Order: sequence, then C-alpha cells, then structure tokens
Amino acid sequence: MLHQPACPAPTRECRRLRGGALPGHQGAVTRAAETPIAGVTTRIFRFPTPSPEADGTLTWDATTAVTVEVTAGRTTGLGWSYSTAATARLIDDEFADVVTGRDALDVTGAWEAMVRHARNLGRPGIVSHAVAAVDIALWDLKARLLGLPLHRLFGAVRDQVPVYGSGGFTSLSDDDLRAQVDAWLELGVGGVKIKVGEAWGSHPRRDVARTELVRSMVPDGVEVMVDANGGYGPGQARRLGAAYDDLGVTWFEEPVSSDDLATLALLRRATRCDIAAGEYADSVHYVEAMCGGGAVDCLQIDVTRCAGYTEWLRCAAVAAGHGLDVSGHCAPALHAPVAAAVPNLRHVEWFADHARLEPLLVDGLPPVRDGAMVLADSPGHGMALRPDAERFGA
Repeated sequence: MLHQPACPAPTRECRRLRGGALPGHQGAVTRAAETPIAGVTTRIFRFPTPSPEADGTLTWDATTAVTVEVTAGRTTGLGWSYSTAATARLIDDEFADVVTGRDALDVTGAWEAMVRHARNLGRPGIVSHAVAAVDIALWDLKARLLGLPLHRLFGAVRDQVPVYGSGGFTSLSDDDLRAQVDAWLELGVGGVKIKVGEAWGSHPRRDVARTELVRSMVPDGVEVMVDANGGYGPGQARRLGAAYDDLGVTWFEEPVSSDDLATLALLRRATRCDIAAGEYADSVHYVEAMCGGGAVDCLQIDVTRCAGYTEWLRCAAVAAGHGLDVSGHCAPALHAPVAAAVPNLRHVEWFADHARLEPLLVDGLPPVRDGAMVLADSPGHGMALRPDAERFGA
C-alpha cells in the first residue's frame, strides 16, 4: 500500500558536499538538503518451501517476506522483514505516517519516532519486524541519496562477510542432508549447521547420528554446528552437549529456550561448545541482559527482528563491550552491509530458505565467493525488487 502526504513538500536539489568524494570512495558524494520522505509502499510475498520443513520445535511450509519501499524525490530505498502478512498492515496503519514528511537523511530520528509511537503496541515481535523493514529501507534510501554504498556509510571494516551454511532440517532424509552439506562445502563455507532437538528433544539418538553423519562429511577446518531451537530441557541439553563435544561440535545454539538465561550460562560452563543465542533480541536491553548474564559465547542478532540496522549496530556494540563476537542470524543479503561494519563479527548465517528465496525476490544480491559475501560499490545495499517477484505476491 502506498502512503503519501496530502501536499508533499518539494524535494530540493541535491548538492555536492565541499571536498567531493569521501576518502576511500571514488564516486561523487552528494547531500540532499532536507529531502522529505514522500511515500511508503508495502508488499507481501509468500515463498513455498520445496517440501514441509521442521526444526526442533516448529514446522512450516512457506516463508513470508514483507517489503517496504520508501521514496524521497526520485530515489527509493528498499527494506524487508521475514514475518507475517500482518506486519504490512501494521506498517500501513501505524508507521507510514510517522516517517512520511521527515528528512530522509535523519534515519535515527525516524527510528526513534517509530519506537516511541509503538509504546502501547509493545516492542517485541511484529512491531520490531515492522520497524526493521522501514529502518532498512530508510538506510538504503539515505545511502542512495548520498551516492554511497551502504556498508561504506556504516563505516566498513571489511569488503567481504564470512558465511556458514545453515539448514539441515530435522525433516530431511540423510540423502537430502548430504546433498545440502555438499552444496555448502562447494561455496567454501567455514562451518555447517544442522537442526537438532527433533520434536522437542524426543529423538536424541537421531540428533547425534545426524551430527555424526555431518562430522564425517566435512574436512578439517570446517566447523560443525548444531541448533536445538530451544528443544531440550536443561539436563538433556547438558548430556547432549557432552556428546556433541565428543564429536567436535563447536557451536551449540539455543540448547534450551533463549529466555532461560540462567540455564544457558550453566551450559556455557558445562560444555566446550560455544553457546549461542540472541536471534529473538528486539532491543539493546534484551542484549545487555543476555551478555551481562554470561549466557552466550557468541551473540546472534537478526536485523529483521531487532528493529533494523539502527538497533543492530547498537546491539553489536553492547556485545563488544562484553568482549563477545556477534553473528548475523538469517537474512544473509540484508546482513551483508551492516555486518561489514562491525569489528566483532564472527559470521552471517547462510540460511537455506532465505538463500533460496532471496534470488527470487530481489536483484543485486552480494555473491558468495570462497565462503564470504562480496560487497559491491553500488549505492545503497544495491538490491531492488525483481519485476517477476509479483508471482509470489500474497
């Protein structure tokens, strides 16, 4: 749905900053003088999975992407969240008018206005998904107005972002699991992650057997990682953590609920695996409690769940203050520019469902070479909706 002000203010001409190009960037840098946001457009896309999929605690047969396009003058920024169709209605009803008419360069101010507006709606869940989609679009728009690649605007410390292969759904046959792992190894990834905790921890022997299978496939130097999605109880997680330690597993994600910080901290002391969690973080306060409570060795942050790039960077800074690495959870293409800008990045999750659907949704994706996404020097994040993505419109 498109939102425009009744009498949009005219967009002033962009003018060159004194000094021309910024250091490290050859293109001309321009600054829009009070460039107002003229409209917000939402769309809903639904991408069926090849077959029903499952992890330790959930099953699904499709992924929904809610996209946002924000326009200022002749320039448009794109963002999206993996969420529910209701997120689009929330943006249309609650947030489009909040940002429309604001200066397109004041992204942080727009983010703050949205969060304040959402006070009585509650911050977690689809509210943060909605704010994220708009915030991502606003940062893309700002970078395009300035003629800068988004990762340069954020202050890039790298041009390549390491990824690890992720999927290994509990619903896969062993043959399908082998094929998926082989495909990741062909990309040169430094790690592969599978789902465990099948049916809320009801099949621990199969969990271990599948992990043994993957361990036998990957060469030395490639990490084996497991994700229980909170499917184990505390004692079961401790016992299986010992089994995964014996198999050389280096990453044990959400062995118990990510809300159970005390048990995560206990498991961190009881196992050699790195304990990872944080994908449901919606604010720096959530992250401070998790990091300050000693619950994780590596903090996961999801740009589509934590209210966008603005809060993602703050969450990464909190983790850095506790001496922790961060890992981008899912949405690999969206994480690429912001992950390039934090020194304490470990990697980004090359999640099977999102890696499959993103080429169907947008053009301009960062390619993966030798296990890393390679960032381009095009303005913004470089992505745009594919014209034929409408066939997945919901």
